[in-house]
Amino acid sequence: MSTLAPAQDYTAFYQQFQLSEIESQLSGRLATGLNAYVECCARHAEGSRAEQAALVHEDTAGQVTRYSYAELDQLSGRIANLLKSQGVQPGDRVAAMLSRTPELLGLILATWRLGAVYQPLFTAFGYEAIDYRLTQAKTVLVVTDTVNRDKFAPISTLPRLVLIGSAEEAAHWGDAHFEGLLAEQSSECAPVILDAEQPFLQMFTSGTVGKSKGVAVPLKALPAFYIYMRYAVDLQEGDLFWNMADPGWAYGLYYAITGPLLLGATTHFNEAGFTAENTLAFLQKHQITNLASAPTAYRMMKSSGVLDGQADTLALRVASSAGEPLNTEVVNWVSQHLGCRVMDHYGQTETGMTCCCHHALTHATPVGSMGQPLPGYRLVILDAEYQELGAGQTGQLAVDMEASPAFFFQGYTWQEKKPFHDKYYLTGDVVELHADGTFWFAGRDDDIITTAGYRVGPTDVENTVLEHPAVAESAAVGKPDALRGYVIKSYVVLKGDYEPSDELVKDIQQLVRERLSAHAFPREIEFVDALPKTPSGKIQRFLLRKQAEEAVAS
Repeated sequence: MSTLAPAQDYTAFYQQFQLSEIESQLSGRLATGLNAYVECCARHAEGSRAEQAALVHEDTAGQVTRYSYAELDQLSGRIANLLKSQGVQPGDRVAAMLSRTPELLGLILATWRLGAVYQPLFTAFGYEAIDYRLTQAKTVLVVTDTVNRDKFAPISTLPRLVLIGSAEEAAHWGDAHFEGLLAEQSSECAPVILDAEQPFLQMFTSGTVGKSKGVAVPLKALPAFYIYMRYAVDLQEGDLFWNMADPGWAYGLYYAITGPLLLGATTHFNEAGFTAENTLAFLQKHQITNLASAPTAYRMMKSSGVLDGQADTLALRVASSAGEPLNTEVVNWVSQHLGCRVMDHYGQTETGMTCCCHHALTHATPVGSMGQPLPGYRLVILDAEYQELGAGQTGQLAVDMEASPAFFFQGYTWQEKKPFHDKYYLTGDVVELHADGTFWFAGRDDDIITTAGYRVGPTDVENTVLEHPAVAESAAVGKPDALRGYVIKSYVVLKGDYEPSDELVKDIQQLVRERLSAHAFPREIEFVDALPKTPSGKIQRFLLRKQAEEAVAS
């Protein structure tokens, strides 16, 4: 007999939801103080999950290491004392540029244990991105390894660096030596309890437009992370969970580390870079039951053909997707070839996940929709005068903060932008609300294309173009046009066995005319080798828009 919890009715659960019921699962309380290390590790290490695997790590050579909650507790204590020896105090920003390793996880927990704030640095960052983030956050200490140490060399003013590697390499750079210091440390280290408004993560937005903005995530976000993992991801007792997202970004840090550990689950790190072959091998080897990833990864899995027909070799129960909307072709492929249902989830660095097709709650989940509000949030759409709109209308997605007890965003760390209007947090994303209560993503406010008086969301165009068998990736932008104001231009990356041609352009245009609408087809299609993306994988449409505008000007 299955021990899995049955799905509950969304409407009844949403209406009866009380944040206090989630809070009761934690050791600390919002009113009296919290510590993220205690909630994500200590309370499990001191309870019935002490010997359960908290982390399963596979390195680039395929070697597997398992850490129980008790072992992770010991490791984090030693690293916390190492950080103390380097002068780290509560509230200090501690950064890491490391791949997915046990040391990274131990460091994050150690930072929280001290009441300090963990700051991720994505391993693909160049030195300017690193310098900006360290300077802006007044970071006091960075932990990195020999693979990434060169990236810090051009930066003139650096905080204290601790190097994972040989003592000789640390001496060469003038860094503290991680392994040498760690050997001297005790695993005993009392956690610092902080006010729930105090931060435990220092994030930066991915910066699709302009400089990245600071987002300090307060401890009161922990219940919201719990809600997402339990009711949208449907993380259950006994699940083997793998979130493929890099912990250098919000989705990976929030929901590959914080979220699963908060629930006392087993999370997996795959240190190897993405390939379809490696993904299939990892899923099979570790018998992953609950998977989370980005649409780009699912598309790459699909286009490779490597995972086709592999459902019977996998243990997947559910899959989740976040970052961009899923299209029908990918959803059907996951069902057929991975053997489970994939659900779309929407969120931001600022808010965490807020609108989801919930695995654990039953409601309408039409393919292409963002789903319905996460329990603890009231989402609305607003017109240009900040008036709430009803079903069948398109407007800016906003959070009604007064009616959203799980909402935690306090504003940008250095007040780079004002994201609030009265009681609303403004996402900057344009969505449509349907009569069944589901929200549908149309695009960023500045991505919306107005052509011949019609407002067209680029996502609809892109997803329809993706249905063509020749297309691997697509992006749609508005190109200035004297007659129509703007025309829709699609930038298309073809699959490897297809060549650009006028016939292919016409074929794609006709597909969009038939599937979407006659006014929303791309009047121009340009075949490109790759699309510009942020390091977290989001398409930078503003660069394509600029390119299209410059072509007209010239």
